[in-house]
Amino acid sequence: MPFVDMKDILQHAYRHNYAVGAFDLVSLDFLQGIMDAAERCRASVILNLAESHFKYFDFNLIMPAVEAAARRASVPVAIHLDHGSGLESAIHAINQGCNGIMVDASSTPFFDNIQHTRAMVDMAHACGVPVEGKLGYIPNVEDEELQTHPGGITYTTVAEARAYVEKTGIDFLAVSIGTVHGHIKGKPKLDWQRLKQINEALGIPLVIHGGTGLSGDQFRRLIGNGVAKINYYTALSDVAAKLIRKNTRADNANSYTGLMKNICATIATEAERCMRLWGSAGRAAEVLSHCRPWSPVEHLIIYNVEGIDESRVETIMAEGRRVLSAIPGVREVVTGKAVQENAKYRYTWLIRFCHPTVIDSFRKHPAHVSFADKLFRPVANERIRIDFQTIETVVSGQNHQDIARSTEHF
Repeated sequence: MPFVDMKDILQHAYRHNYAVGAFDLVSLDFLQGIMDAAERCRASVILNLAESHFKYFDFNLIMPAVEAAARRASVPVAIHLDHGSGLESAIHAINQGCNGIMVDASSTPFFDNIQHTRAMVDMAHACGVPVEGKLGYIPNVEDEELQTHPGGITYTTVAEARAYVEKTGIDFLAVSIGTVHGHIKGKPKLDWQRLKQINEALGIPLVIHGGTGLSGDQFRRLIGNGVAKINYYTALSDVAAKLIRKNTRADNANSYTGLMKNICATIATEAERCMRLWGSAGRAAEVLSHCRPWSPVEHLIIYNVEGIDESRVETIMAEGRRVLSAIPGVREVVTGKAVQENAKYRYTWLIRFCHPTVIDSFRKHPAHVSFADKLFRPVANERIRIDFQTIETVVSGQNHQDIARSTEHF
């Protein structure tokens, strides 16, 4: 249950005037520290995976751990792809388990940004996944990115924000009002009037990228003007690096475990400080009562074939695994064969959807229609279909899980 719909989390924050931390993680130490903080102060949390960080970890390898952390939590958790590079990245992230996406097209011309974002929204909403869009340029002051944007920060305008939201259908908007990625040099100067006008014009949760270095008063003022999601990484990285340097001096052997001693606790302390400052602490139970669980749907087919041999069945299965697994919202495709020779049905498909919305979008998807009409249905006249969703999972030795079922055609 605590792995929940990200839109529900942020809508609650927006309505109740607080912000949820979207903390970037680059290792299991960050994951554990962030989750420890959320559990300790009973706060909602968004686990951010930024594509720019994928060079530091294997996204496919870390995602099962991130999802496991979300599902075993007792506080509301969402998993978000941050700064994805395009539609293909977004589809891959959703199929791997993310239930929120942000693909940054803000560096493109305004109408190109609309076109790219609209395509993202159409795909993601068909999977039940909310989308964060972005308008304006927020520089990273610690790399060479400013060389390609010599004008520095490009602020979000009210008129463009209104048109962008109307034409794209995004769920949240990241705005540029004066923050920067990385370490802010000097005192940050934020355009409060601009933010106030954007919030009044849109009425949707706003997002701030580049929150490191802002004061408590500035954060509270951001939240008071519609900011419901705050992306946060640099400060977490700083406290972790500072501790590693301290451990280097203290541990003569310089072992890996010695260098990493207390890293999780240090990250947790900083994340918890933010959660309490931003007003999300102590709200877990209240938020959970307003959130829909993020639960997969299992699409099961048991069937027999006519007029083809075993070799042809295996060929069709292989093609189905290849084609269907690439459809947005499909987490996994499993094909099987009955163990008993005298079984009433000989073969199975088990296709795991990320969300109930995918039942309909999968059925209509051109890749599925083509495969089903040309390869599967002509030879599988005798079949049973069911979509089922897990209501509760228990460990071995406890009661069996309850299953909610609905029928659907392949």
